[in-house]
Amino acid sequence: MNEWIARRSQHDKASQSHPGAESPRGFNSTSIDSQYQRDRARVIHCASFRALQSKTQVLGLGESDFYRTRLTHSLEVAQIGSGICEWLRNNERRPASEEMLMWIPSFSLIEAICLAHDIGHSPFGHGGEVALNYMMKEHGGYEGNGQTLRIVAKLGEFSVSCGLDLTRRTQLGIIKYPVFYDDVANYPEQENKPDSSTLKTRQWNIDAWSPPKCIYASDRETLDWILEPITASDQQQFLKIDKSNHRHHKSQSKAFDTSIMELADDIAYGVHDLEDALALGLVSKSRWQASVADKLADMPGNPISAEIGFYNRELFSNSNSGRKHAISKLVGYFIRNIDVKEQAGFTHPLLRFQATMEPDAYQTLLALKRFVMDEVILRPELQALQFKGQQVIIRLFEIFLDNPKRLLPVDVYREYRENDENRRVIADYIAGMTDVSAGKIYHKLMTPTSGSIFDRT
Repeated sequence: MNEWIARRSQHDKASQSHPGAESPRGFNSTSIDSQYQRDRARVIHCASFRALQSKTQVLGLGESDFYRTRLTHSLEVAQIGSGICEWLRNNERRPASEEMLMWIPSFSLIEAICLAHDIGHSPFGHGGEVALNYMMKEHGGYEGNGQTLRIVAKLGEFSVSCGLDLTRRTQLGIIKYPVFYDDVANYPEQENKPDSSTLKTRQWNIDAWSPPKCIYASDRETLDWILEPITASDQQQFLKIDKSNHRHHKSQSKAFDTSIMELADDIAYGVHDLEDALALGLVSKSRWQASVADKLADMPGNPISAEIGFYNRELFSNSNSGRKHAISKLVGYFIRNIDVKEQAGFTHPLLRFQATMEPDAYQTLLALKRFVMDEVILRPELQALQFKGQQVIIRLFEIFLDNPKRLLPVDVYREYRENDENRRVIADYIAGMTDVSAGKIYHKLMTPTSGSIFDRT
């Protein structure tokens, strides 16, 4: 397992660690888990993680004091991820084999992966991601998970050339989609035809430019390093692409740790975002009954269906403790229905083992996620917020692209010049903004009465 705690800077003479990047005095750097503790610490203390406190999860910032941001969402994903690992180690119904116990991630490892999983997300949620991809569509694309790997491997502040310089296994766990943008991007033909007469119209509706789930081609060398301990045949299988989808092609595989993180992410999204919607009165009991409760009733063996009266009462009660009791019970139900299966075609345990959820529980989780999507995210009021965010990002990108020397911060402009005026530098700069800072910079540039020479961009 020692090859999985390797850091790229250890093999890169050009990389130097910044002060504070090494272990504190007394820290046992020789144990395997201590390396994952260091990974977790680096994620928590990096600027990209702190910025999540002012990035949209579902609702726009400033709408309420209650709802979750990307930061609180990431903390909950980490807690659920730890809970899943604890369950897998102690599942008396299906005891783990000795080999599986060796590879179930430690709490430090899974928390580092879960805490880092969203650090590449742009301001203004998925709408901001689409806007950045629209501006980067012919220049390598933009995708939140791909940006996460870029921050971890290159942009983070703990190493000059290796980013956050996390261990190999942590970086593998972060990669949800091990395929490259150019290999999976497949936009409708009409969207690929340049037509200046319709450019403005396209900017007002850019939904067709939602990015493929991927990493960037510029990070191919990083992926090669991460996969070094894996055999060539496993690598070939791991990187296979599913081209059956009529739109973007898709990755087929993910690592064991990633499968745990993704389930934790899905649970947090389906259950905790539902809690936000309930607490803020965004969904009605009648719509819940029609969209979720009645459908669960068609699953006679589902324990949620058997207790639907409890959930109907507590979720829609005026009691915070009652609602929280129901939410916690849902989370526990989903965790206890997770098991590990082995998938054919792989020899390495990190690729062969996969965390999966039992079918009835997974269908219940999908029902919750669809309910949140249909009743909250797609409602016009939230789409209006998303639309505004998209327009802010597009305008900022255009302004910086046309006025790089004049308006980019000095250090960003220096990097822009050193990288052959690469658009990726502008994308990195805007992606690193929060919802709040992006709005302030936009108004500073576009609103005559806003801004000051003492403002820092």
